[in-house]
Amino acid sequence: MNDDPRSARELYDATASGWTRKQPSSVSDFTARPAVLAMCEPFAGERVLDLGCGEGYCARLLRERGARKVVGIDVSRAMIDAAQAEERRQPLGIEYAVGDATNLTQLDTGAFDLVLAMFLFNYLTTDNMRACMREVARVLAAGGRFVFAVPHPALPWLRAAEPPFYFEVQQRRYFEARNSRFAGKIWKRDGAQLEVQLVHKTLEDYFIGLRAAGFDALPELRELRVTPEILQLDPAFFGPLEEVPLHLALSVQRT
Repeated sequence: MNDDPRSARELYDATASGWTRKQPSSVSDFTARPAVLAMCEPFAGERVLDLGCGEGYCARLLRERGARKVVGIDVSRAMIDAAQAEERRQPLGIEYAVGDATNLTQLDTGAFDLVLAMFLFNYLTTDNMRACMREVARVLAAGGRFVFAVPHPALPWLRAAEPPFYFEVQQRRYFEARNSRFAGKIWKRDGAQLEVQLVHKTLEDYFIGLRAAGFDALPELRELRVTPEILQLDPAFFGPLEEVPLHLALSVQRT
């Protein structure tokens, strides 16, 4: 097993500068974030929590596209420092804070219409994911929506440890690997590499967690991949990922 011993906080405190960008750069900036933001629509005029916001890339897009209020929370001080630095350079009225996604006591009950968690749960154990989902359900207003994306649970078993995106599970099997942490890498189109991690969960783990948190509505689910339009942008870069299920995105409403 190729477990990376570093915590998510340590990983992103060390690599925050590599994630800072104003334009799409990494694989998932093309294959995941546009589709997930589309799933968040309509969010104009809404109060949005970007949970695991990183350096604020999605938070800025949400605000620029009409969200009334955006709050970004991340466990990494370096990521929040980068987000706040960009907020000072280009003020959008986004609030950023260091925080733990499993304990949102600083936020009022029912304070948000939309919660986005972009690649957060792949850094949490199953128990911590469930705690986070309970907190999300609490801070969402009635009728509010929770949208999140994770690496596709099957991805590590479908790709070898090679560019431009992988998690290295070696000989671990799909079900026995639950809650194991695996190191991975994702590439930018300029050739730079970014370290990522996966605390593996099965598909049913996500559905069980949502139901336990009180989300009773049937989620909308999308399997995200390299589309023909993305492939045309850079066939050499995206070609190795064609027909591979890369990410899983879910949207569920708090009834």
